[in-house]
Amino acid sequence: MNYLPNKDFALLIVRLIFGVRLIYGTIDNVLSWERMLEFSDFLAQNGFPFPTVCAVISVYVQFLAGFSWILGFQVRRFSVLMIINFLVAIFAVHVAHGDGYLQTAPAIHLLGISILLLAFGPGKYGIGGDSKPRP
Repeated sequence: MNYLPNKDFALLIVRLIFGVRLIYGTIDNVLSWERMLEFSDFLAQNGFPFPTVCAVISVYVQFLAGFSWILGFQVRRFSVLMIINFLVAIFAVHVAHGDGYLQTAPAIHLLGISILLLAFGPGKYGIGGDSKPRP
């Protein structure tokens, strides 16, 4: 039984939900340099090189990916960046700290959605850039 009109509508819903999640999770760092420096300190404590540069890149790539996913523009390109970002988060922070599944779940879920959007693209409800299905 098909509960949604089609796969493109489902992709739109997923893009909207997780695009908003990416923006919500980074907006405080975008709007406040003090919050960005807190994230930089967190990265420094976890052994990241150039923690302020890493913080700024991670935050702005996630923030822009959120808009990309919402708009359906360059979804696959930003999904590749999100896959890299969340693999780093999972292994360099969560696994390194011995976090359990519940602590790691947000990063795992965003990784999974990134993989899905890389595979399927934005669907037909997007403004383009990579909406053609892959062979």
